[in-house]
Amino acid sequence: MARRSKSNPEELLKKLGYRFEKPALLEEALTHVSAPQAAGQSYQRLEFLGDRVLGLAIADLLYRTFPGAPEGELSRRLAELVRRESCAEIAVDWDVGPHIKLGAGEAHSGERRNLTILADVCEAIIGAVFLDGGFEAARDLVQRSFKDLLEAPRRPLRDPKSALQEWAQGRGLPPPTYTVVEQTGPDHSPKFRVMVKVRGTESEFGLGTSKRIAEQAAARSLLLRESVWREEENGVA
Repeated sequence: MARRSKSNPEELLKKLGYRFEKPALLEEALTHVSAPQAAGQSYQRLEFLGDRVLGLAIADLLYRTFPGAPEGELSRRLAELVRRESCAEIAVDWDVGPHIKLGAGEAHSGERRNLTILADVCEAIIGAVFLDGGFEAARDLVQRSFKDLLEAPRRPLRDPKSALQEWAQGRGLPPPTYTVVEQTGPDHSPKFRVMVKVRGTESEFGLGTSKRIAEQAAARSLLLRESVWREEENGVA
């Protein structure tokens, strides 16, 4: 069987925007445990380190990018950005697949497109940059690579009911109360109208095909009225 030719890292280095003082670190970050040349030295330790570096880098970026955001929002943004799917998306942007060193079986079964492996390699590369150039180099890599995700999260950061409860608690008020004021339609396809009440505010209403959906709609209406909820930041839950 013909041996796979050694990949040229130059294109990857260009995408990373970083040049290693110790190229062996990048080699290690790209080596899966199944690779014949691994000899027990896979990317797993760098992945462990990179996971922590990524979390700190993202937390630092969020703290500086959203100076007015409360802790809860920062935590939700952090969780969204460090999840496996986000890391795998960054690895695809870097086009790391052709550079990953795999065993023959894994290579033939398409593991270069495996989301878990791609996410692991993303974190391993961040860990490698941290060891090679320090935290500022790793943070700069994360900022360049995660910038679009940082500014435009793919999923709602929070649901309206949770946001309304946080808002009420922040004002020292009891939790919101929800009441079904009307149910129409047949049993197999009901429609609910729900009223939400927060002490000291006027009630709002929401419609939905389930109590949960109607409650979310009611909570969103109250938050919008109070200028607390912004659809462009939170999305539609």
